[in-house]
Amino acid sequence: MSPPSPSTVVVIGVGDDGWEGLPEPQRRTVLEADVVLGGQRHLAMLPTDVDQLRVAWPSPLRDGLPALLWQHDGRRVVALASGDPFVSGIAGTLVGLLGAEAVEVHPAVSSVALARARMRWPAETVEVVSVVGRRPETVLRELAPGRRLLVLSSDATTPSVLARLLVERGYAGSGISVLSHLGGEREARVDATVGAWAADPPDVPALNVVALDLRGPVVGSWATGLPDDAFEHDGQLTKRDLRAAALARLAPQPGQLLWDVGAGAGSVGIEWMRAHPTCRTFAVEADGTRAERVVRNAARLGVPGLEVVPGRAPDALADLPDPHAVFVGGGATARGLLDLCRDRLRPGGRLVVHGVTLESEQVLAAAYAAHGGELTRTSVEHAAALGSFTGWTPARAVTQWAWTKPLPTSQEPS
Repeated sequence: MSPPSPSTVVVIGVGDDGWEGLPEPQRRTVLEADVVLGGQRHLAMLPTDVDQLRVAWPSPLRDGLPALLWQHDGRRVVALASGDPFVSGIAGTLVGLLGAEAVEVHPAVSSVALARARMRWPAETVEVVSVVGRRPETVLRELAPGRRLLVLSSDATTPSVLARLLVERGYAGSGISVLSHLGGEREARVDATVGAWAADPPDVPALNVVALDLRGPVVGSWATGLPDDAFEHDGQLTKRDLRAAALARLAPQPGQLLWDVGAGAGSVGIEWMRAHPTCRTFAVEADGTRAERVVRNAARLGVPGLEVVPGRAPDALADLPDPHAVFVGGGATARGLLDLCRDRLRPGGRLVVHGVTLESEQVLAAAYAAHGGELTRTSVEHAAALGSFTGWTPARAVTQWAWTKPLPTSQEPS
């Protein structure tokens, strides 16, 4: 199906005061529309004596939206959204589908702005996280002592779910404020500690924003090289020092995609996603038990959006979108794998491959001779008890080949 042609969709932000709070020009735009799209709550607030089609958002939204827009192409379409439609809202999705010129947006004051005002928190001191349509573990990536978070809730259960997750990570002493119906007549606020909320959660409305004033231990870092014991694993793990070296060469960038091939415990792909909220990973793992372990590790470390691809490379890579970076932690000797990864990399993309056997070293040496890049052999030793003394225990040496795909002449990275 072709995307809709760019007839303008008007997106109108609605506050908690609903239809009565809309300025007169925006009310007139809604009433003159042929089709009004929105959530059931928004559609229910509209006057009933108007001859127009009113359609609730499809579920799942991203899958059903193109067909819905195509169906009403050429008609006057208005979409209703909460607050500022560009704050984790429908406006960004519509711009992505139709293009910027085909979307006109009239925002209301966002719930984020209202929540900051109620909490007296300057914008530069606050991080905003949405768990609408996302797993609540997304918040765990943001944990740090002294940090402030505003969490856009999915429903009335979100505050309690977040409180339990934070207690598990040692953040029971954090402050939690649940702000509901912001900007409306029913606006309310409930304050507590996270520990108290988890033990005896109050009832709150479904329309809420959760403000978290975090108090707890350092539980991770956005710099590469989390401790090995941060991951559940069976020994199939890219160890801390080598993982940091690999990620330094993979160079995570906002919005970019990594293939983590032979993911093991998923440590490289997880740390890639922790580098920025918009980084994405496909973790390819043939062993079912390990694949399940990757899912658990990703959720516990705050990146539940990581996608596990069961199967063995190179066959499992066929239907994946082209990556910006590829890490091959195992299986470098698989016939055609490295050539496929090089071919599928986007211009400017980075490929990092680890090998520990003579056979894999030979493959990497040949790749280096043919294509250049950087070939490194790393040995790491850790101090450990040696009788009544302390000695060095060497880990298996790892050969690393790192290569960057050249840019075509006059082309910027994609």
